Amino acid sequence: MNDTTPSASLELLIRGTDTVYSAEELAQRLGKKKPLRVKLGMDPTAPDLTLGHAVVLRKLRQFQDCGHKAVLIIGDYTAMIGDPTGRTKSRPILTEDEVDANAKTYLAQAGKIIDMDDSKLEVRRNSEWLRPLQLKDILALMAQMTVARMLERDTFAKRQAEGKEIHMHELLYPLMQAYDSVMIESDVELGGTDQTFNNLCGRDLQRNAGQPPQIVMVMPILVGTDGVQKMSKSLGNYIGIADSPTDMFGKTMRISDELMSNYFGLLTDLADDEVATLVDVSKSNPRESKERLAKEIIRQYHSAEAADKAAEEFSRVHGGGGQGLPDDIEDWQVPADLLGDGGATPIDILISCGFEKTRGGARRIVWERGIRLNGEVIEEATQPIAINNGDVLQRGKRRFIRLVIS
Repeated sequence: MNDTTPSASLELLIRGTDTVYSAEELAQRLGKKKPLRVKLGMDPTAPDLTLGHAVVLRKLRQFQDCGHKAVLIIGDYTAMIGDPTGRTKSRPILTEDEVDANAKTYLAQAGKIIDMDDSKLEVRRNSEWLRPLQLKDILALMAQMTVARMLERDTFAKRQAEGKEIHMHELLYPLMQAYDSVMIESDVELGGTDQTFNNLCGRDLQRNAGQPPQIVMVMPILVGTDGVQKMSKSLGNYIGIADSPTDMFGKTMRISDELMSNYFGLLTDLADDEVATLVDVSKSNPRESKERLAKEIIRQYHSAEAADKAAEEFSRVHGGGGQGLPDDIEDWQVPADLLGDGGATPIDILISCGFEKTRGGARRIVWERGIRLNGEVIEEATQPIAINNGDVLQRGKRRFIRLVIS
């Protein structure tokens, strides 16, 4: 254990959490000065981790730094069912090959945040104990939970109220995740607020197994770059842990000013008073604060040098010919039929997005060097250009749109 006192550890570990079940129990266990087994389960339902995953991974690292043992569970078996949390319909069931392919990059990406030393990290796959279960074992597991209790879960309650289907295998998911806690004898389980029900089920199963119930620590949800829903790769509103510095910077700069407080608080180690100043428009320039946020994020997953280079590149590419970019650029969904193998022609883009009404007008504005893509003047009106999601198209000095590609 580190020399950190239990009280100091408690203050650090509960900082930034939404709810702890319960802080008193955590204080008691920290007082025993015995390393705790801290569980975090991640289902490899997609190949990459996002900054949404980073929120709980950062908390796991704090426990490691305080001398505790992290237990990272790769939910290769639960992933085949798929967590129904927040879903209005059942997830498609993944094959083992799909799950294995997704899991390959998880550890490398998680290693950007947590300490991968064997003395501080235990990595397990829940197929170790879930695959061997026989029907009698599954029935015994199901007997520990009532249907009424399961339907209290907001996801199922909402579906039931809307007359939508709830499949039997989905009811097993919280029990399977809870069984993980029993098998690794966790002292603490981490998760987002959307995982509260699943994690509390772990406490119930541990009590039934004669184990001390785990402390459950739930973290606030990181809102996606769309400013509406939870960050998710499937929704396209994500910043990936493995993203390049350039992509990280660009995606961060495109979030709304209102999201900065959420991102600063959950993704950086800046003090609360400094964050309060950075997000206060009467004390700080929102664009400069967002640049600071982007650099703080890139520094963690790449380097300070990479952060500076990404900022310089963003300024060069998105400088709008020295005029800078407005804060309220309208998104424009690029029609699928506009994109060929070699990209779209500037003429087709200008007409389709409404910048010009005729091909002659579009050709003329290009000849007059009045069209820029990411700050670079477009020289040829009929030569196809490659466009990427998030590119900024500018007409003249004041008209901008951001290209969105599904």
